[in-house]
Amino acid sequence: MRTSKSQQAKTHRLIIQTAVDLMTQQGFEATTMKQIAREAKLGDATIYKYFPSKEKLVLAYFELAYEEGLAQWRQTPQADFQLQERLQLLLDSLLERLQADREFVTLARDLLRRAPLLMLGEELPGKRALKHEVEALLSQAEEAGEIAPCGFKSALAGLLADYSYGVIGFWLRDTSEHFGDTTQLLDLSLSVLVLALQTGMVNKLLDLGSFMLRSQLLRLLQQDDSGLIDLLKLARQGLTAGARP
Repeated sequence: MRTSKSQQAKTHRLIIQTAVDLMTQQGFEATTMKQIAREAKLGDATIYKYFPSKEKLVLAYFELAYEEGLAQWRQTPQADFQLQERLQLLLDSLLERLQADREFVTLARDLLRRAPLLMLGEELPGKRALKHEVEALLSQAEEAGEIAPCGFKSALAGLLADYSYGVIGFWLRDTSEHFGDTTQLLDLSLSVLVLALQTGMVNKLLDLGSFMLRSQLLRLLQQDDSGLIDLLKLARQGLTAGARP
C-alpha cells in the first residue's frame, strides 16, 4: 500500500530521532541500522528505503535541524530588526534547535571531521535553505539602503552558510556560562560583516576568492583558538575607524 507524503515525513523524522537517541546512548559505531529499525518498530528493509547508511542518517539530522531552526526563526517577530540582529537571531535559532541534542551533535561533528571534503561541499546539510534565507536578507538590506550595493550576495550567503558550521563547532567547545563566548563571537563576527557591507569592503574581500575564504574560516573556527575573539575585536575597530569621515 502506498504511503502518503505526510506519513513518509513522519517516518523520516521517527527514524532520525530514533537514530539520535541510540547513537547518543551507544555511539555511532556501536549502533546498527537494524537496531534503529527495531527501536522505531519498522521492518529492516523499510529503513533502507529512507536512508542507505548511518552516515546519511547523520547528514539528514542536520538537514532537518536546519529546516526546523529556520522555521522557528521565521515565526519570530523581527520587523524592527536590522541586518545584524536578523542574522544573529537566525544563528541563535539554529543553536537553540541543536541544544536538546548537543551530545549527539558532538558525536556527529567528529564524523564530519573525518569527511573534510564534505565540509567544503555545495551539499552541506541545510546549506541550500540557509543560503536562500541569507541572500534574501542581504537583498532586503541593500534595497533599504542599510548596506552598500553588493554584487556578491550569492557567494556571501554561501560563505555564511558554511560559517554556521564553524559557529556550531565553536559552540560545542564553549564552556563559558550560558555560552557567553559564543554570543560574543556572533556579535563580533556579524558586526564585522555588516560594517564591511556598509563600507563596500566586502566586495573587495570576496573578490579574492570565496573558496579560499571559506576554507580558512572553517579551519579557524574548528580550532581551539582563544585569540579568535580578540582578532574579531581588532577587525571591528579597524573597520569602524575606516568608516569614519
